[in-house]
Amino acid sequence: MHLAQINIARPKYPMDSIGMADFVNNLDPINTVAENSPGFIWRLKDETGNATQIHIFNDPGLIVNMSVWQDIASLKQFMFKTHHIDFLKRKKEWFEPLDSASYAMWWVEEGHFPTVAEAEERLHHLRERGESDYAFSFKHSFTK
Repeated sequence: MHLAQINIARPKYPMDSIGMADFVNNLDPINTVAENSPGFIWRLKDETGNATQIHIFNDPGLIVNMSVWQDIASLKQFMFKTHHIDFLKRKKEWFEPLDSASYAMWWVEEGHFPTVAEAEERLHHLRERGESDYAFSFKHSFTK
């Protein structure tokens, strides 16, 4: 089994504005760090190489990030032990706080790449029913 994750955010400013420039200008470098990280398997992207134009929950104001990793340790290593952490610490500069969970994780069969609809379902499940082996967070990680 591999680990799938989704995270969503609502930008404070239009993606092409000066307020989002530092974030947008670093998407490709941070995505490259992810793709070169041990345990990385796949990430959602469109023809531009990122996912900022892919809509989720039928809300054009939200941006989405989805990826698949070998395990939780690999995802944590990327998120908290690479240059990615510098941008994670700055998320309040660029994104509005959300009223409910903004990310979820779940186990997928090897070779399966989740769809946006599947990820919506997992995040909705986490928000409505709490943590389980169907959808969870770093707080209550479930084993494979």
